[in-house]
Amino acid sequence: MSQPVPINARIVEALYCEALVLSDEVRLAFDMSKRAALPAGNAANDEDLVRVAFSCEALRTTTRMMHALAWLLNHRAFFMGELSEFQLQRHGRLASEYPGADPDRVEMLDEDTRRLIAATERFYERLARLDYGWRQHEADGPSAIDRLRERLNRAVAS
Repeated sequence: MSQPVPINARIVEALYCEALVLSDEVRLAFDMSKRAALPAGNAANDEDLVRVAFSCEALRTTTRMMHALAWLLNHRAFFMGELSEFQLQRHGRLASEYPGADPDRVEMLDEDTRRLIAATERFYERLARLDYGWRQHEADGPSAIDRLRERLNRAVAS
């Protein structure tokens, strides 16, 4: 297995641009006020189930993208010097266990919407791998207590 790519400002910026485009596509796809008609079932009950599935997956997908954008914005702020490393470690976590789409509900949606939901899941998984690699890299370094002890030893030795 290869080493994880370290996160840098260029990677974060490229992912941020990609996330904005994907978020805009999600917004357009799930904009209920402009949606002409959802796929109709055989009965009113089926149509209601499709509308519920559409609403649930819209909420789940938009929330997924909001988490992704928040993670990217925190990292952008870090690289611009607006957040310290401590603040980023404390507040820049990506929820690694964010639930995926419900396959039964997704099956009720049109093909374009299904592809878009899958694209947001793949994007989020990419960020989760980056976040995990970044966290592992940070965990490999000395702990805060070890760094404090080292500083104290240097101060006492002087």
